[in-house]
Amino acid sequence: MRWRGILRTLGLLICLFSVTLIPPALIALWYQDGGGLAFLVAFVVSLIVGFWVWYPNRAAYSDLKVRDGFLLTVLFWSVLGCVGILPFWFTGELGLSFTDAAFESFSGLTTTGATVLSGIETLPHSILYYRQQLQWLGGMGIIVLAVAILPMLGIGGMQLYRAEIPGPLKDAKMTPRIADTAKHLWYIYVALTVACAAAYKVAGMGWFDAIGHAFSTVSVGGFSTYDANLGYFDSALINTICGIFLLLSAMNFAVHYAAITGRSFRSYTQDSEVRAFMLVQVTLFVVVFVTLLSQQVFGSAAETLDQAFIQSVSISTTAGFTTADFSVWPLFIPVLLILASFIGGCASSTAGGLKVVRVLLLARQGVRELNRLVHPQGVYSVKLGSRIVPPRVVEAVWGFFAAYALVFAVIMLGLLATGLDQVTAFSAVAACLNNLGPGFGEVVQNYADISAPAKWMLMLAMLFGRLEIFTILVLLTPTFWRS
Repeated sequence: MRWRGILRTLGLLICLFSVTLIPPALIALWYQDGGGLAFLVAFVVSLIVGFWVWYPNRAAYSDLKVRDGFLLTVLFWSVLGCVGILPFWFTGELGLSFTDAAFESFSGLTTTGATVLSGIETLPHSILYYRQQLQWLGGMGIIVLAVAILPMLGIGGMQLYRAEIPGPLKDAKMTPRIADTAKHLWYIYVALTVACAAAYKVAGMGWFDAIGHAFSTVSVGGFSTYDANLGYFDSALINTICGIFLLLSAMNFAVHYAAITGRSFRSYTQDSEVRAFMLVQVTLFVVVFVTLLSQQVFGSAAETLDQAFIQSVSISTTAGFTTADFSVWPLFIPVLLILASFIGGCASSTAGGLKVVRVLLLARQGVRELNRLVHPQGVYSVKLGSRIVPPRVVEAVWGFFAAYALVFAVIMLGLLATGLDQVTAFSAVAACLNNLGPGFGEVVQNYADISAPAKWMLMLAMLFGRLEIFTILVLLTPTFWRS
């Protein structure tokens, strides 16, 4: 293990993150509503910590290997989440305990969108902006951003990229050089954010709300600057804009890149995962719409159409935006939406969940096994589009699914041991492991009332979900630590 090289890189990344604390401080100065000092202190502390970690190891130039990349990824997200605590903890108006400040920080960074705060619209603008910015930075992954500039600092980035990028096909790159790949990811990410913010502004939001909600929309995060979330605006147009950009952000960014460079929409129609993703979305929307309409939950067909679209898209893509209390809808719908979040979005997107491509491969592997039962001597392949998926990838998907189920069960049992009821425990783990946010029972509004041990277990679930299980579990294997 190249410890000095890992510490050098970690120190540089913390210093880079400290710079992101300056915009909220400027927001506080602009609005003169407090919070600026907390961000300045947090900036100084994080910069000192980053420099302290980097300086003794500044000459440790070495290429990162696969093991180094996994360890650095987990260390960075854990340390970054801890650094992100500082503004929440230092801001006196919030009155948060260390646990609650940590929960808010990790929830934002992992784009989970679960919160312990209430009276959100009364908070300082700097805090409101910071929460949205955390989700935006976490959406694509700060490490992917760092990969684009690390070569200039003398650090190779391929190992970091493979550990961070979501999805089973991690060796696929859009461009020959990994730094160029990361840059193109961020060009697309920023372009979507700018377009989303402009659309929100045209739809009636002020610039502050438009930018903040664009951050949490494109990151598929779900934080809002209001307690009522998107429901505050009571606008079908805003809901539609949100749903459209959630769908775009939950698609594989490599497909966006192919469509842009090829100047053709055929990349979307020819991609098996995108087709499966849209099939899930359309089916879910139709089921929710028909059910709500038949049960006359809303007063008109137009309102039913609006609510069915935004809630089905928001929950299934793991964004967690809400315009109404969907937990009181006919029981079939809330359970369906939560289960849909397990599928989530496409690989290499900002969405959470198992990812559509994994579910698709699991389904096709299941069909292959059924065919083998009927024709034991037959030769059947698992395909994505016209490509035969290597057996190693199929095995990895099954392994991921097993690990996911194991982590889910262990954390849920832990929550039950803290005294939570079954509905709350199940929905809270699903919401945090899928990076969704809202749940049922005691966490239907926020997570403020659950115990501190439960919050720490859910923070662990958030990290497992954001880093896709294996990145953390591999550190627990004896093989990883053998030289």
